[in-house]
Amino acid sequence: MSTAVVIEAPGEHRLVPHEPRQPEAGEALVRVHASGICGSDREVFQGNRPEGYVRYPLTPGHEWSGTVAAVGDGVPSSLVGRKVVGEGFRNCQVCDRCHAGETTLCTAGYEETGFTQPGAMAATLTLPARLLHVLPDDADLTAAALLEPAACIAAAALKARAVPGERVAVVGTGTLGMFAVQFLKAGSPAELLVVGTRPDRAELSKRFGATDFRTKNADGSGLPDDFDVVIETAGSADAARTAAALLRRGGRLVLTGIPAPGADGLDPTDLVVRQLEVQTVFGAAPEAWAHTVRVFGAGLLDPLPLVTHELPLEEFPQAIELVGSGDPKVGKVLLRP
Repeated sequence: MSTAVVIEAPGEHRLVPHEPRQPEAGEALVRVHASGICGSDREVFQGNRPEGYVRYPLTPGHEWSGTVAAVGDGVPSSLVGRKVVGEGFRNCQVCDRCHAGETTLCTAGYEETGFTQPGAMAATLTLPARLLHVLPDDADLTAAALLEPAACIAAAALKARAVPGERVAVVGTGTLGMFAVQFLKAGSPAELLVVGTRPDRAELSKRFGATDFRTKNADGSGLPDDFDVVIETAGSADAARTAAALLRRGGRLVLTGIPAPGADGLDPTDLVVRQLEVQTVFGAAPEAWAHTVRVFGAGLLDPLPLVTHELPLEEFPQAIELVGSGDPKVGKVLLRP
């Protein structure tokens, strides 16, 4: 009998028998290969995810890869047997934002796999087939399990609009930061600086294409202030301010991290006087997903070096603890059904 993780309430979870839900019209049943854990899964378990963005009891798991096992009526049978990943946002497809392609801004309300709808920390996942993105037949499904966070960074890279020859930078050295380095590198920048608090990430940053790695001095000095584009991935107010300070006048900043509520933000006077362009990302729209799968299929995105632990579903508590341990040796943690 296969199992699934269920978080009954904050701090309470159990393993339950899992029975695949057969796909209805427009749906697909996917055999899960692996499901990644990120900070938001830890928020769900601890109970500090923002109100309205989680619904208990819940099977978590919004980062995943797998193989289509069955499809419902109206879905091409050729999908069966294909390797896939899938979008998380269950958008309505009929509101004005969805029609504009901005599905993460769907006005029908928030619904997302692994947060308000059953996720992939189970043997199978049933979801609307329209959310699937098909991978090449030779795709590594372990690597592909990281394409959800990669898609969020793809959204940032698309908004940043970096062009060849520009000077670009990334603030943050976690999974998102390392993906940002790879996406920006693919755009042939003149320079690619990574700024972080973990010197142990310098080597990996340069392996992914960074031309320089720096840490900020205690007094905030020691960093340049003339970059064209900066993507922030660290999720703190201090990181956002550092990212803005790296930019030239008229530079472009994309924020992807979510600081704690009430954190001090950017200085609006500085933004206006220096005419900075600031954009934000929360999730990934279909365009970003398609871009991610295309870049991954072309061999320009290498998630595997970021994976440090693969555990069975039964070790969900240990996996959550690893993610929050602060141990620099812990990168991406995957659960395998």
